[in-house]
Amino acid sequence: MVKIYRIDPENPDKKVISEAIGILRNRGLVVYPTDTVYGLGANPLDAEAVRKVYWAKRRVGKPLPILVSSIDAVKRIAYVDEAALRLMERFWPGPLTIVLRARDIIPKEVTLGTGKVGVRMPNHKVALMLAEGLNGLIIGTSANISGKPSPKTIEEVIEQLGDRVDLILDAGPARMGIPSTVVDLTGNRLRIIREGPISYNELLSVVNEGY
Repeated sequence: MVKIYRIDPENPDKKVISEAIGILRNRGLVVYPTDTVYGLGANPLDAEAVRKVYWAKRRVGKPLPILVSSIDAVKRIAYVDEAALRLMERFWPGPLTIVLRARDIIPKEVTLGTGKVGVRMPNHKVALMLAEGLNGLIIGTSANISGKPSPKTIEEVIEQLGDRVDLILDAGPARMGIPSTVVDLTGNRLRIIREGPISYNELLSVVNEGY
């Protein structure tokens, strides 16, 4: 049976965080709270751990996003241009995922051969602490069966993933309850992939600043 810990989102128990990080370092799966919805975490640099995420979610053919604890962590795994940096400095931490060109350090299991990776810095202490414990990076996909609604509560997580994960961190209902805005900066213009809390016009105005 999956282990579930209640955790204070503003003052997380360091022992619980440490146990979760230990599970992640040993190729385990941890469900954790973010500022948008509940996430399913794994070590993104461990191909076997990443394959477990696809198995748990029954996900096929869609790359996995990564949550980061700093912009420096992004620079280790992706190519960051001026437009991306503008968006990060304005909207992070927050509900914006930016798709960038991936560096070779990222396993093909994460990118699925696209050469791209989606990155986001969440505005949530628990998520940031877990990422920090994995050298600044953690898989940031939603904790649901692929194609089903993203979970806002632990009850929704359990209903969908059940015993397919090793640990669940329960911080109460997700603050926003909707997934992040997703934009692609790998082409010659900003392209929105998923509508979310931040509008296209807001993003475009920031990208175009100074031009």
